[in-house]
Amino acid sequence: MTQYRIGYLIGSLATASINRKLAKALVRLAPPELVCTEIPIRDLPLYSYDHDADFPPAARAFKEALEQVDAVLFVTPEYNRSVPGGLKNAIDWASRPFGRNSFTHKPGAIIGTSPGEIRSAIAQQHLRAILASCDCPQMNAPEAYIHFTPGLISDDGEVNDVRCKEFLRRYMQAYARFVAQMASLRS
Repeated sequence: MTQYRIGYLIGSLATASINRKLAKALVRLAPPELVCTEIPIRDLPLYSYDHDADFPPAARAFKEALEQVDAVLFVTPEYNRSVPGGLKNAIDWASRPFGRNSFTHKPGAIIGTSPGEIRSAIAQQHLRAILASCDCPQMNAPEAYIHFTPGLISDDGEVNDVRCKEFLRRYMQAYARFVAQMASLRS
């Protein structure tokens, strides 16, 4: 069995984020061929092309972490009908300097949760457009907009709803197939 290293980015910077809980659940439910590691974005300064010639240490470490993974999973909330600023900032760092885009040909997937009725649908659509410009191929189906309710996922990532748990397990299995398919196209 081939294993793939998955780096996951959590769009929320909040320690108690419900999307952090979702990320923990996804790691628990991932098939054994996906080895998942968080790539933190919290310490990145605001991007400016003034740093392109010499990235600050946090940005260098971020890009190095992205270079070590085979694929990227984005777990994001929706802020003001779009992606959180911290996540957009991380994407800007990763895609620079010109010619050194860390997302090029890395299979991506997007998932998110929110207590609101439209969940993270609009943020995910914005993120898809951003990642398309970064040459990051996206798993288009299944889409996953999780309606977060109290007690749905514990702090340690245990999913307490059987239907949701099975959906998330199938989502991660689909992502594993997508990553393997993309890897076969690159070989």
